[in-house]
Amino acid sequence: MQEWSNVAKTEPLPERNWKEAMMRGMHCRCPNCNQGKIFKSFLKVNPACEVCGERFDGHRADDMPPYITIMIVGHIIVAANLFFERSAEWPMWWHMALWPTLTIIMTLAIMQPVKGALIAYQWALRMHGFDPHGDIHAMPSAAP
Repeated sequence: MQEWSNVAKTEPLPERNWKEAMMRGMHCRCPNCNQGKIFKSFLKVNPACEVCGERFDGHRADDMPPYITIMIVGHIIVAANLFFERSAEWPMWWHMALWPTLTIIMTLAIMQPVKGALIAYQWALRMHGFDPHGDIHAMPSAAP
């Protein structure tokens, strides 16, 4: 018996190495070619790679990078604060100057690599707008 379907049969897409892609993303490079840049400014993502043309505008990395950054920075700062609180007799003004400053510097230093790695992870697993056979509404339309 012949079965009819309105869904076109497609070839399975080749697997992408998610670890390699995340390392490229952490270095703010295109996860596909490792040449182009993911970001056009600090956290503003390029719509596409200027070298290979891979599109990045289908990513959904809006809220997760700050959560990951808070977890990383929070664990480091709290552990360091507790260590120095027990091992040294620093005046309060020293704590008030040091810990907020370190928190801000560390947050700004790792926010972009974390977001780049998350975008590359989504690309490697073909999540959201990176899946050519996925949800047609996931990728922003070029038409007005």
